[in-house]
Amino acid sequence: MRGVWGSMEGLMYTLIAAFLVLVAVVVVLSFIPLGLWISALAAGVRVSIFNLIGMRLRRIPPNRIIIPLIKANKAGLGLIGDKLEAHYLAGGNVDRVVDALIAAQRAEIDLGFERAAAIDLAGRDVLQAVQMSVNPKVIETPVVAAVAKDGIEVKAKARVTVRANIDRLIGGAGEDTIIARVGEGIVTTVGSARNHEAVLENPDSISSTVLEKGLDAGTAFEILSIDIADVDIGRNIGAALQSDRAEADKRIAQAKAEERRAMAVATEREMKARVEEMQARVVEAEAEIPMAIAAAFREGNLGVMDYYALRNLQADTGMRQSISDLGPDDKPRRGSEGDLTE
Repeated sequence: MRGVWGSMEGLMYTLIAAFLVLVAVVVVLSFIPLGLWISALAAGVRVSIFNLIGMRLRRIPPNRIIIPLIKANKAGLGLIGDKLEAHYLAGGNVDRVVDALIAAQRAEIDLGFERAAAIDLAGRDVLQAVQMSVNPKVIETPVVAAVAKDGIEVKAKARVTVRANIDRLIGGAGEDTIIARVGEGIVTTVGSARNHEAVLENPDSISSTVLEKGLDAGTAFEILSIDIADVDIGRNIGAALQSDRAEADKRIAQAKAEERRAMAVATEREMKARVEEMQARVVEAEAEIPMAIAAAFREGNLGVMDYYALRNLQADTGMRQSISDLGPDDKPRRGSEGDLTE
């Protein structure tokens, strides 16, 4: 029995040791990318196993460096792993930079690793930029509304063919600037046209005039052509402005006329008030006449005969006034007491 138990304990210890060795091998192989090291050696890339271990310690995934390094070595770029590691630690996309360098080499574009890395770190897609240098991109502008000199609105849409300028990718303006400048050029060109018919007859004059302005200065692109895709007629802005101006002038004239009318009404009312005031004064003065006559009688300055002569004079004056007020067809008639009445 003791021999059986001893053999079983030995077998158990052997299995445990084998399991621990297997776990250790798995841990070592997971930490040391042995398969990646073999692939690099097979591709002719000289990289030591200790360098791969160092990448693990620097928290760099070895496949992010070794695979692009293999592609660069096969393309004959002559890159070293240290530069790729530095670019990865700086936050760049190593695989995209290497693909861009390979595409630039095939297209015979002068692009070095330092410039490609700088473009990638600047936030631009360096691979897309290289592809745009080979295959230009078409940017379609939104509908741009402009007004010719005759007041007619012209709506135009343009297609701008651009090519990436590698030398100006760092610090150069993007597509939004190109669209804004082309729109500004369309507005300026249409606004300088004598009428909208000239624009409709020669839409290519817009593209040629805009293209001559050098709109790609300071941008990351080179404008190859500007083509007018569509031209439509909009509203009659000039007539609308003239109508609005006439309406505004009419309102101003009406306001001024109303002001003058209000002033005239106020003046009329003021004059009526003055007339009534003067009439009141006349009535007041006439009311003092009997008092003055009575005072003249008391003081002896006026006699009875003088008073009757005054009354006769007043009656004669009233009769003459009545006769003068008669029209050419009116005839005086004698009343019951012999006075003249109408």
